[in-house]
Amino acid sequence: MPNITSRFPAISEAEVLAARPAKSQVDPRRPYAFLCERERAADGMVEDVATIFLTNRECPWRCLMCDLWRNTTDETVTPGVIAEQIDYALARLPPARHVKLYNSGNFFDAKAIPPGDHAAIAERVRSFRTVIVENHPKLCGEACTRFRDLMGTRLEIAMGLETVHLDVLPRLNKDMTLDDFARAVELLLRRGISVRAFVLLRPPFLGEAEGVEWAVKSVEFACSLGVGCISIIPARGGNGIMDRLERAGHYAPPKLRSLEQSLASGLEIARLHSSAPRVFVDLWGAETFCECRECGPARIARLAEMNLTQQVLPGVACNSCNLP
Repeated sequence: MPNITSRFPAISEAEVLAARPAKSQVDPRRPYAFLCERERAADGMVEDVATIFLTNRECPWRCLMCDLWRNTTDETVTPGVIAEQIDYALARLPPARHVKLYNSGNFFDAKAIPPGDHAAIAERVRSFRTVIVENHPKLCGEACTRFRDLMGTRLEIAMGLETVHLDVLPRLNKDMTLDDFARAVELLLRRGISVRAFVLLRPPFLGEAEGVEWAVKSVEFACSLGVGCISIIPARGGNGIMDRLERAGHYAPPKLRSLEQSLASGLEIARLHSSAPRVFVDLWGAETFCECRECGPARIARLAEMNLTQQVLPGVACNSCNLP
């Protein structure tokens, strides 16, 4: 394997910050977005999930591929505001069995979600069957268990694995090793907390075929740890530094065909594991990855159905592009 770290100079946090466009204007008393989506649950049922994108202080890590900082504040939100945001969203969403509290960073970062608010948050979400939050592996500890106990319902923590490529992972400025990730998974599973992993498809410094290969290897690694849900996320531009890398030839967005290949392979791998993990591919903005306008919509619809059924469905034939 070529040593990518030696071929490309390190990109500093200062460079990442300097390349950023301006943040969006957000109201700290309101979630910056919320929606209801269908997802296959751990028990195999396809059910509604209320997803709330909380507004709070920016994540302290400056990951190379991240654009979630766009909708964050520069300071910690005042006590009670996060609960107010949840109230606002739930009052406007249809009933759901599960809820995602995504906060553009780490739920157990005390500067993002004030720990004093955990009890009020737990009160608002304890009626859901599953509560899903995001967190960095290095911030997984006793606070996770305490919050689970406050809720009295199933907690699932989503963490970015990103890639198992040993040269690329350090290049992402995530300040995490595979051992860090494995330790966090082991700790959470031992305490009865479920784990969801995010895997990047074609992160910077990998070509198209390599991107698929290493996404699939990353899915396999997550499965081997007992992760119960894996979401494959295409690496996207638009955050400043990724655009600079694209101009330099170090990044290109994956093709839709690569999304198809990685999901199909991921589902086949998951089937071999006794824990029967779910594997999804993130389809936000998937139309931008289409190589053919004729068959693109049908291919995206097929992927959406595969997400729900967890089955590899027959491919889409197209007379215009002749893609398999």
